[in-house]
Amino acid sequence: MHVFIGKEMKRLVIFDLDGTVLNTIADLGNSTNYALAKLGYPTYDIPSYRFRVGNGINKLFERSLPEGEKTEVNVMRVRKWFLEHYDVHCTDETRPYPGIPELLHYLQDKRMAIAIASNKYQKATSKLINHFYGDIHFTAVMGQLDEKKKKPNPAVVYEIMEMARVYRDEVLYIGDSGVDMETALNAGVTSCGVTWGFRPVNELQVFHPDFIVNKVSEIKELI
Repeated sequence: MHVFIGKEMKRLVIFDLDGTVLNTIADLGNSTNYALAKLGYPTYDIPSYRFRVGNGINKLFERSLPEGEKTEVNVMRVRKWFLEHYDVHCTDETRPYPGIPELLHYLQDKRMAIAIASNKYQKATSKLINHFYGDIHFTAVMGQLDEKKKKPNPAVVYEIMEMARVYRDEVLYIGDSGVDMETALNAGVTSCGVTWGFRPVNELQVFHPDFIVNKVSEIKELI
């Protein structure tokens, strides 16, 4: 099966995780609030976490700590309590976005290579994908490891491309944030921003993505 976008044949579709294939914001917010409360810090309403996530959990904690408390030591203190809670509760309120399971099955049926590239730590990335999409064959499920550079560094895209044995013009990268669009830009691959996730459309537009879609069905139409 060959999929064309414009004049380019696509063989690999890379998805961001949080805000793209799974709505994880409630569990991320609840676990961060749990950690903050344990340490005596103020907590936040869940919708506000949409603007704190996206660059890995340490950056999430730094953004959530009060001014004057954003030290590396405090970040690691929050991380300890967060992991204790999130590792148990990461599937409590998280759900697939409507239409995503069907899209993944469609791509799989068409023998497209499918991958996940996330700044979420690897243990949680793997757990969530196995829990919600265990019947999908992914070429790679790449979360954040301490020794690896985070998005928007394009290293994760290059690693997945090597595993899938494809070239840059054969890749479609789909995500909901400026970090994702910058990652695709840095990697030199076709980018598609989605508006159902955590970030506003103007953040996507900053990086001039090749496509922006408002509905999952538009991705099917696109390819």
